Amino acid sequence: MSAAYERAWQESIADPQAFWGDAAQAIDWTAQPSAAYAEAAGWFPGGTLNTAANCLDRHVAAGRGDAAALIYDSPVTDTVRRFTYAELLEESGRVAAMLAALGVAKGDRVIIYMPMIPETVFAMLACARLGAVHSVVFGGFAPLELAKRIDDATPRVLLTASCGIEGSRTVAYKPMVDEALTLARHQVERVVLFQRDRLRADLQAPRDLDWESLRAATAADPVPAPVPVASADPLYILYTSGTTGTPKGVVRENGGHAVALAWSMRNIYAIDAGDVFWAASDVGWVVGHSYIVYAPLLVGATTVLFEGKPVGTPDPGTFWRVIARHGVKTFFTAPTAIRAIRKEDPDARLLKNIGTGRCEAIFLAGERADPDTIGWLEDKSGLPVIDHWWQTELGWPAIASCFALGDLRRKRGSAGFPVPGYAFAVLDEAGHPVPAGHSGAVVIKAPLAPGAFRTLWNNPAGYAKNFATFAGYYETGDAGFIDEEGFVHIMGRTDDIINVAGHRLSTGQMEQIVAAVEGVAECAVIGADDAIKGMVPIAFVVPRAGFDDDSGLAARVVAAVRAELGPVAALRTAYVARGLPKTRSGKILRNLLRRIVNGEAWTTPPTIDDPAVPAQLQSLVAEHHAV
Repeated sequence: MSAAYERAWQESIADPQAFWGDAAQAIDWTAQPSAAYAEAAGWFPGGTLNTAANCLDRHVAAGRGDAAALIYDSPVTDTVRRFTYAELLEESGRVAAMLAALGVAKGDRVIIYMPMIPETVFAMLACARLGAVHSVVFGGFAPLELAKRIDDATPRVLLTASCGIEGSRTVAYKPMVDEALTLARHQVERVVLFQRDRLRADLQAPRDLDWESLRAATAADPVPAPVPVASADPLYILYTSGTTGTPKGVVRENGGHAVALAWSMRNIYAIDAGDVFWAASDVGWVVGHSYIVYAPLLVGATTVLFEGKPVGTPDPGTFWRVIARHGVKTFFTAPTAIRAIRKEDPDARLLKNIGTGRCEAIFLAGERADPDTIGWLEDKSGLPVIDHWWQTELGWPAIASCFALGDLRRKRGSAGFPVPGYAFAVLDEAGHPVPAGHSGAVVIKAPLAPGAFRTLWNNPAGYAKNFATFAGYYETGDAGFIDEEGFVHIMGRTDDIINVAGHRLSTGQMEQIVAAVEGVAECAVIGADDAIKGMVPIAFVVPRAGFDDDSGLAARVVAAVRAELGPVAALRTAYVARGLPKTRSGKILRNLLRRIVNGEAWTTPPTIDDPAVPAQLQSLVAEHHAV
């Protein structure tokens, strides 16, 4: 056991005021907080700051303007661009001037629907500079999903690009933005579009503005000064799937976010000023917000912005090439990416040829990392591979091996130990702690650490539900156990949210879409194990009378989910069945469906309505795999 880790965790639980008050000294405050925490006001009450100034201005003022801040590496466009802290300040400042010219001010919302290009980072930091609230929407989302977020956030301006590049595919963004705005009740004042060489987009006057033209028109405007905001003021809204199909807007506050992320970089990832950190994620996800944009810049490190895929851009050696080329010290990716690389290069020949340069550790998160994948990567890379766990709601790791605190204890299949600031428990349905090694609901003692959400946008009741089941605890929605050595094991969701390659998706929402397809009488969507993506959704549909011989029903189901949720939903298989396994009361036995699809042993439940159905479904699945 690491004495430094144990001391930090004990101090954070025994005296959070002192622990986080000390951590807050790493941030520049325009007004010092009166305390670390107050029940009504949250973390760092009375404090004011500007997150963009903490990411950029203070490093330039300290004489580090020439230090590398951002490296853009895009194998899909064969482009590498580097920005110093002074250049990143200038570029984000120019976008802030553009937004200010459009009337964007403190508290206004801005939707950012953009690909993995430097301008996206400029836009996020520009919003933070103005005290505006950004909401980044992943470019792979379908127009209806974008429309829902527009209606909820009610943004003043939407920033987009002409296209994104997904591997070998070029995805036009402007038609999706136009469709979303026809579906949305709320209308933005302006759409500002960055034209990419790969694909140009047509603009609709007077709503649409060209990014470069607006930049030129505001070139003489001064860079706006950083706007001080209260610690509890929102920095961004990030939407995550809800079980009802309505997205949940997780609100991230400025003060706790800055303190927690700065602490995590130095104490979990061993990254400080001058080090190179790479999180191979997308800025549309919480990992991209926390560990591509904000955390590395808060501590004066160099962050890598990667536009590509782990395979196919151009080969499974892409990750190792980027790590070696830029001197990455700590690398963060998803198990899905490693599985994809392993599938293409099982003997790791490219990894052996290219090497990992200066890299000291690899962190995995996004979905559960299976022991086999961890073992393969550790064996082939020769580096410690550290699984860790957190959620969009939390904003930064809650379970990990704190590498920088000398804690390299690892157990394959476990995400590690509670990070300082987090006290975990595993409870049964009655709210009682279960014995070590026994499974139950994984919960975290309230209040949550700084940086975690304290509300949902426009939905305080939805936020309160997270604390309603177990008094005094946040319900993570995951099941798991804590073993005799204190390792925390996260085994899977306790609700119908499944994790597909790092995307949290609602099977309940998919069922609503499938049920609306013409010819579907009833349906179920479950998450099945997948060697590459961790989980994939599988649909079972029972046709209505008259559609029994309709060979196109499965294809229409797949197309309907793709049309509404976009390709990120990853629904590829729909089984057309004569019936679903149900209890006599009509409840669909989804766990039984999962076992059948996963090829696991199953028994006929005593409560089943029709005992013949499971065997029929097993034959159906077997026939599909045989084909």
